[in-house]
Amino acid sequence: MYYIVDSVMDMLGTLVDTPVMEVSDLRMHYGDREVLSGVDFSAAPGEVVVLLGPNGAGKTTTIEILEGFRMRSGGHARVLGVDPADGDEAWRARLGVVLQSWRDHSKWRVRELLEHLGSYYEAYSTPDKKRPWAVGELLEVVGLSGAADTVTGKLSGGQRRRLDVAIGIVGRPDLLFLDEPTVGFDPEARRDFHDLIHRMTDVDSTTVLLTTHDLDEAERLADRILILAAGRIVASGSADELSRQVAGASEVRWTRDGRRFVHAAADATGFVRELFREHGEAIADLEVRRASLEETYMKLVREAEGS
Repeated sequence: MYYIVDSVMDMLGTLVDTPVMEVSDLRMHYGDREVLSGVDFSAAPGEVVVLLGPNGAGKTTTIEILEGFRMRSGGHARVLGVDPADGDEAWRARLGVVLQSWRDHSKWRVRELLEHLGSYYEAYSTPDKKRPWAVGELLEVVGLSGAADTVTGKLSGGQRRRLDVAIGIVGRPDLLFLDEPTVGFDPEARRDFHDLIHRMTDVDSTTVLLTTHDLDEAERLADRILILAAGRIVASGSADELSRQVAGASEVRWTRDGRRFVHAAADATGFVRELFREHGEAIADLEVRRASLEETYMKLVREAEGS
């Protein structure tokens, strides 16, 4: 009895630990120009991975290869257990894609378009995940309930972008690719989008690979940040981990008896604890500052590009 339970638990643990994406030595060149020169990373179920990099670094190329829309020049890739170059319709039904822009179907009404696109996913519904997403619920989730009967060509820019997101997730994907998803969003729409991503990862264990130039968005959403520069991943980790990697020490600022103090500390928590132990309530205006994600990003990219 105990052996059976242990075996089942081991098997479930293996399923949870199986990467949704595995990429090793991924290479891509166009003629003599090498865009990707050995990209390596993986992503786990329910993980939000944000891919950062300067324009031309190969972010969109990487995503298109993993989506199965572009053939790689070399290296290995597995997405949902399948080489994306060989992915069939059942495999593709488990993916969601939100492109930088979508200009088709301008004469469809919003609800009709989502119902039509959603119908393609019905054959791939499973006991664990019913597909497609119910359109009424989906419209509410993306904030388009009030525009359900509006012709898509008459949507505002922000509404159009919300529709792009709805189209990408109508099939309730196991893996969602997002390429600059919040371009054109106002602050409220951006916040709603962030809430949606957290809902999908927490409730459905959806894995997300996202590109963005908005470093604040990257820091808010990412479980892990990958920085792509000079054709390879030059850094990987949370925003906090990357900051420690670059800065090494945190800057601690405080005042005591009207005097201002600044100290660099590798262990900021330990330093602050000792500071209060020694001076107690005399400490005021305490601030602990680590390198920002922008500072970290710029330093790592410059180092990678040799500038």
